[in-house]
Amino acid sequence: MPTHLILIGVFVVATVVGYFIINNVPSLLHTPLMSGMNALSGITVLGALAVTAAEMHHLGYSRISIIIGAVAVVLAVINVVGGFGITARMLRMFKKNKKEDDE
Repeated sequence: MPTHLILIGVFVVATVVGYFIINNVPSLLHTPLMSGMNALSGITVLGALAVTAAEMHHLGYSRISIIIGAVAVVLAVINVVGGFGITARMLRMFKKNKKEDDE
């Protein structure tokens, strides 16, 4: 069985399982879990970079592999940046407003 088919199968199964896990997370746990996932997404960025770089140095590399690797890096970086932005916004909601304290 070709390696690409196995990898696509793993991707599909991980997507479905991830969807059902995230769908069942209570709202109170969302922000702390999201912070942990941002750290894992950082590892994903490093993994995508390493695999893409290794594929580029391989003698028989294909352009589609490099394009998919570059897309993986971009999507992982977007996930990290967006996740930290949303986490920061959620944490600001719990801070007291200084104007309310003055009144």
